[in-house]
Amino acid sequence: MKLHKISGYIQTIYLVEYPHGLLLLDGCSRADITTLAHFIIHKLGRSFSDLTTVVVTHMHPDHAGAANQLRKLTQCTVASANVSGQWYSGIDGFLMHLTDMALTQWVAKRKAKPRKNIWYSRKLTADVALNDGDTIPHFPDWQALFTQGHTDRDLSLYHRAENCVYIADLLVKVKGKATFPYPIFYPNRYKASLNRIKHLQVNKILLAHGNDIQLSDEEFEQIIAQSPSIPMTHWRSTKAKLKKVLFGVSRLKS
Repeated sequence: MKLHKISGYIQTIYLVEYPHGLLLLDGCSRADITTLAHFIIHKLGRSFSDLTTVVVTHMHPDHAGAANQLRKLTQCTVASANVSGQWYSGIDGFLMHLTDMALTQWVAKRKAKPRKNIWYSRKLTADVALNDGDTIPHFPDWQALFTQGHTDRDLSLYHRAENCVYIADLLVKVKGKATFPYPIFYPNRYKASLNRIKHLQVNKILLAHGNDIQLSDEEFEQIIAQSPSIPMTHWRSTKAKLKKVLFGVSRLKS
């Protein structure tokens, strides 16, 4: 096994190379397809169709945005968590989908990346629905772990032999320090997920935003203690800002 790290549009892409095929640890963004194809063909000297399996850890634009298109281009197997329903369902889901793409473009601008097309379907029908503890199709040395909280369907991918785990957005790096992500829809699940990763006692934690890290039990406990105890979501943030504006206006009038 060779683990390749590729600089993506706004995140690190993790591509695992084996003689029998290639495993993509997350579904990337639509803007990453050309980058990924170029790496496989020109850096690895392999066919793009050697991409065997793509795991979608959750439905955000930089983790699911390329999955459907990659399946069309390479006939790869797409796997995601066995959670009922679509994350972006209904009117609220439609609006959240647009908001998440806008946030992706904002992050890209902050990183001085050119504006690119990141549009993708807000619906995903996986070829394989992964339960907690299942092995990844065609790559049984990788195991799917439910580590929900950021959304209702977050996956982490654990490799026992290498004692490493890819945790997607369970943690992010801000100013060189690991911290909790935004949003957090399920704070209790989130804290439980961090505890689960802590108890794995891995040598290396792979982040989508921030490459790889090692954390002590004390550092885990500090993040858990600092993480929100109520949902920290788009709508709650919007309501808080509206209250601030309205309260400021009412004070001016009085």
